[in-house]
Amino acid sequence: MYIQTPAFLTPFEARAILFSCIEPGHFFWSAEISAHGPLKVLESILSGNYAAEKTKSIIDAIRVAEVDQILSEIEKAQAQFLTPEHEHWPIGVNQLINPPIGLIVKGNSKSLITDSLAIVGSRKPTNYGANVASEFARGFSDLGWTIISGGAYGIDSYAHRATLQANGRTIAVLATGIEVAYPKSNQKLFNELSTQGALISELMPYESAMPSRFLVRNRLIASIAKATLVVEAAYKSGSLRTAHDAAELLRPVMAIPGPINSAMSQGCHRLISERAAELITSVADAVEFIGANQ
Repeated sequence: MYIQTPAFLTPFEARAILFSCIEPGHFFWSAEISAHGPLKVLESILSGNYAAEKTKSIIDAIRVAEVDQILSEIEKAQAQFLTPEHEHWPIGVNQLINPPIGLIVKGNSKSLITDSLAIVGSRKPTNYGANVASEFARGFSDLGWTIISGGAYGIDSYAHRATLQANGRTIAVLATGIEVAYPKSNQKLFNELSTQGALISELMPYESAMPSRFLVRNRLIASIAKATLVVEAAYKSGSLRTAHDAAELLRPVMAIPGPINSAMSQGCHRLISERAAELITSVADAVEFIGANQ
């Protein structure tokens, strides 16, 4: 099969090839592409300039990658491929030590560069948590903010639905490709999000979920958002990883307190007790805290 060499590619096309072949969040390749650019990195891979153990998982895919096919798959999904040069690239992700090679966006890409609040938490919230997530989503939507979350059941879905009901903008950052509904029962919600906000992924459109991809995805939520709010979370919830990712980027992190005997509030209480998050009890509190910590 004909191999497209960097001499015949634009930087955009070279980045698309690397994006399609490298697993999101890869520290080494993210650093190399950031330092040397996609054309140079692609050329070095194909020329054998990297140690074999660095390229063994990607070299075969890169050798047969066809950029027209890659971009066509994205276009057929009614999405666009964003690179750091795009006007709607969320510059917050550039602060990550493993920034995304690119982003596939289905919906309004401009929402990525607006003031945004990440609302995260348990997949199995209590009624209290569901109501609080909805209240904060509506409150910040009314202030013109974009809401960001994952695509899971629970707090994610409540935050998205409340924002849609308030005619606000909401973004779902996925751990799958944008054409894979995970969970499947959220397909209708994802369809609404793509018209009233956006779906974002670091994966090709039909890539499926893997456990490691959820933690990698969480860093995107934290880096795109201006601030992060944890509504309800168990003691070892993945939402705490999102909170710590945000804290490492020096973004405001907030947590909602709950009953001391509620397992779904133990993670929030942990963040508060470790001084990793500010205790927040109202939208007004959150707005004031964010404003004081920019």
